Amino acid sequence: MLRYLYADQLHHHPRLARQMFRDRADQFRTRLGWEVQVDAAGEERDAYDAVNPLYVIWEQADGGHGGSMRFLPTTGPVMVNDHFAHLLSGPLRSPLIWECTRFCLARRADAHVAAALMLGGGEIMRGFDIRHFVGVFDARMVRIYRMIGSSPEILGSAGQGRDRISVGLWHYCEAAQAQVAQRAGISPEQSRFWFDQAFGSRMPVVLQQSA
Repeated sequence: MLRYLYADQLHHHPRLARQMFRDRADQFRTRLGWEVQVDAAGEERDAYDAVNPLYVIWEQADGGHGGSMRFLPTTGPVMVNDHFAHLLSGPLRSPLIWECTRFCLARRADAHVAAALMLGGGEIMRGFDIRHFVGVFDARMVRIYRMIGSSPEILGSAGQGRDRISVGLWHYCEAAQAQVAQRAGISPEQSRFWFDQAFGSRMPVVLQQSA
């Protein structure tokens, strides 16, 4: 199932959170060789995990972490402005644009998890009335996005071949959301139920970021 959790809610799901950060370490440091910080517990975290982001997490049937993404509004600190501004013509700052980072898939994840996470991203767009997601991705993700049916508009790139890094912009489209739902094997009704279950009848307006 899809879970929507702010950082300050992760302590209610300690096993899920622990596995998420460990799977991030496994993916980004061990498999991809990125220079990320991994603590003594084997968990990968950075400064953006400390500003109360919203996580979309695929919880496996056994309660474990299958995959996850992290979201922050571009009105606050975000990677694309802080570290990848050279790929843009100017900083992106708007309450209608959120950044998506740390797209992570566990080694044990089922084939549909990537699409399920993108489906969750679409629910955030719809539910929070967001127009765009922005994110930085490497060359390996191009095929995954294309397979899911959620390819971004490229705003800027650097590097060649497997080392190519790009900034992409996604927008919400009901037809694309339906295609992603089909790829994930999850009905739109079930997807919306999980989102509504997380946020109740009140519609979220902005992320609650710590100072």
